[in-house]
Amino acid sequence: MDPHLLRTFVAVLDHRSFSAAASALGYTQSAVSQHIAALEADLGTRLVERRPVAATPAGARLMEHAPALLLRLDAARADIARLRHSHPTRLALACSPAALGPAVARALAQLHTTDHPLDLEVRTLGRAAVIADVLTGRADLGLVDGTAAPSDPLALPDLGPTTVLAAAEEPLAVLFPPDHPLARRRSVRLTDLAQAQWIDAPDTAIPLERLRTVCRTDGFRPRIRHRGTDLHGLAALAAAGHGLAALPLPLAATLGCAAVAVTAPRLVHRTELLHLANPAAPARRLADLLTRRQTAPDT
Repeated sequence: MDPHLLRTFVAVLDHRSFSAAASALGYTQSAVSQHIAALEADLGTRLVERRPVAATPAGARLMEHAPALLLRLDAARADIARLRHSHPTRLALACSPAALGPAVARALAQLHTTDHPLDLEVRTLGRAAVIADVLTGRADLGLVDGTAAPSDPLALPDLGPTTVLAAAEEPLAVLFPPDHPLARRRSVRLTDLAQAQWIDAPDTAIPLERLRTVCRTDGFRPRIRHRGTDLHGLAALAAAGHGLAALPLPLAATLGCAAVAVTAPRLVHRTELLHLANPAAPARRLADLLTRRQTAPDT
């Protein structure tokens, strides 16, 4: 399967248009049509309906595989490129919003002291974008967060030859408006909140799909959708009564809302660190600083 054809296929379905895909990829519309026809001939089945543009059942199944396949190809290219172009004083760190906390800031300060001069860049991205940046070499390290049972790893996609290390585990909390009837409780059970109104904020808070999975319910339906990585914007929506959100307790307590700890089901907010094999010295040092905090926290 030609990856160039596969990229065109993904672009057509992402844009729901042959002409828009052509513009995004820098091809002519006829070239895009030829790519789709060639991919369909290769696989022996129709993949894209033309009017309106939509995936056939076979095309929908291919779309389940295509993004991961293309990401792994980009990762392989980036890994080879790293062998030719090393940057011993550069460090690019990609973090999901709730993963970038005081412990990370302190570790970066220590790193600046020990590895000066250091060209440091920190990017706050959605979880999927953090993973993509690490695999494609745009970031030397990534920090992603989520929820899991204590000591269990996060449910991450297949990352290939990528090192994944535990960086932190913290209590999970729910953000309530200050005047909510449960705002003064010491703890809550997520299952009791399944039918409450929630904010769908998959790149900042714990995704509602994850809450539905761990609580084995079809609840946790959103009243409002929040897109992006702005934690303070999310907190403002929660404080105004637009819905609840689940975040790590230490972070939630700083956002101006009532933060109530979750006691059931037994979950923690977990942050994991990702990097490719043989990272440069600054990345190795930062990984050591962050993962050591798990066994030897600051006193």
